[in-house]
Amino acid sequence: MDLHVNLEDRRDLAGQIYRALRAAILDGRLKPGERLPPTRDLARSLSVSRNTVSVAYEWLTAEGLVAGRTRAGSFVQGAATAPGGSTRMAPGVHLRARDIWSTLPPERAREAAVPYEFRVGVPDTRTFPFESWRRLMARQFRATTRSEGYAETAGLRGLREAVSRHVGLARGVRASPDDILITHGAQQALDLIGRVFIEPGDCIALEEPGYSPARFLFQSMGARIIPVPVDAEGLVVSALPDSARLVYVTPSHQFPLGMALSPARRLALLEWAKRRDAVIIEDDYDSEFRFGGRPLETLHGLDRSGRVFYVGSFSKVMLPELRLGFLVAPPSVQGALRAAKRVTDWHTQLASQAALARFIDTGLLARHIRKMRREYEDRHERILEELDREGGEWLQPLPSTAGLHLSVLLRQGGLRLERDVTTRAREAGVGLVNLSRYFLARPARPGWVLGFGTLPSERIREGVRRLRSVLEASVSSDDS
Repeated sequence: MDLHVNLEDRRDLAGQIYRALRAAILDGRLKPGERLPPTRDLARSLSVSRNTVSVAYEWLTAEGLVAGRTRAGSFVQGAATAPGGSTRMAPGVHLRARDIWSTLPPERAREAAVPYEFRVGVPDTRTFPFESWRRLMARQFRATTRSEGYAETAGLRGLREAVSRHVGLARGVRASPDDILITHGAQQALDLIGRVFIEPGDCIALEEPGYSPARFLFQSMGARIIPVPVDAEGLVVSALPDSARLVYVTPSHQFPLGMALSPARRLALLEWAKRRDAVIIEDDYDSEFRFGGRPLETLHGLDRSGRVFYVGSFSKVMLPELRLGFLVAPPSVQGALRAAKRVTDWHTQLASQAALARFIDTGLLARHIRKMRREYEDRHERILEELDREGGEWLQPLPSTAGLHLSVLLRQGGLRLERDVTTRAREAGVGLVNLSRYFLARPARPGWVLGFGTLPSERIREGVRRLRSVLEASVSSDDS
């Protein structure tokens, strides 16, 4: 390995080397079992004598931190401290970040998995065709061993062509490869739109309740967020503020409540944007998994004035860790969006782009979506049946015909009961996501968003039964 040792001066060289190596071993940078550089090599790199390095190694050996092996070298054998212990940087001067970063919620610590986890926004990866994907990735890595440098910012032409065909067939989105920008998931697509359009103080309209990562992103850019209510027909267009410069919507499957934006509201929203010279972000995040009813035409498909940005992702239909998404944008802002992408990260990883293009073109994506649509529809029906059987007295499911989750409202009780049940449910092996967390304004509606992407069908009944038991126990303790 390459090992950096900083020699401050030419005095006590063996001591300086010893102390540097000792610190690296104790704080875990050098781990037990790792081989130290040969004394000859380290001496050459530090411009010291080999005997100087040998003395430092001997001191470490005497202390039990290093052991020599005949004809093999010197190896670390001392125990490292816990990760993140003494390797932290010294606090130094207190630097002040922009105030907005102290107002956004910190990253949630990943809780230990429980047997009945109603996780939101995560697909079932157990049936993903990993072997096919590995072959495609291996093929691309072999093909790109002779890299010619950085690639086109908008994404590989082959993938943009594949995405153009995919969204055209699956969602009726009219887009040429030149209209498409490949991104690191939907979140980067939102970030690029925000960079191009949002000035500090701009008014941005979001659904209430709505997708909180989009809200946090736009808030970090200095936008003024206005929550707009939703009802059975989706976003209430008549409640949009006149000053809104941008509207973010999830029209196919409103997040988190689940209704679709009605045809009349879609036309009204497009007319509103045209009249107010505003733009619309259409997040079509899980439209592939529709279980009933005729799919409504996308806002992008209805748009005739070039104001709709269509955002899609492969995280929920394939793998969350893939981090590949796309943005269909009007030609008038393609240059600005590509510039924003270029100054952010230049381009998305090439091998995964090429593999995804083949995954789409060979029909593997369509086949996987069909398979998972049947599976998720079965889970959707089962969870509704169990909620009716076990939770009818307590829980009101909201209508939903697509996606990987459905929301339920508490028929009685408030936010305190919601929080109490969530805590107790995890102790009973049930993982819940509070509905109230997706509200910006108050009062929030208590309930839960029940994801079934990672919960097998055979566990749904017991998961709902335990939820009902926890609800009853929580209500009884409140009454007492």
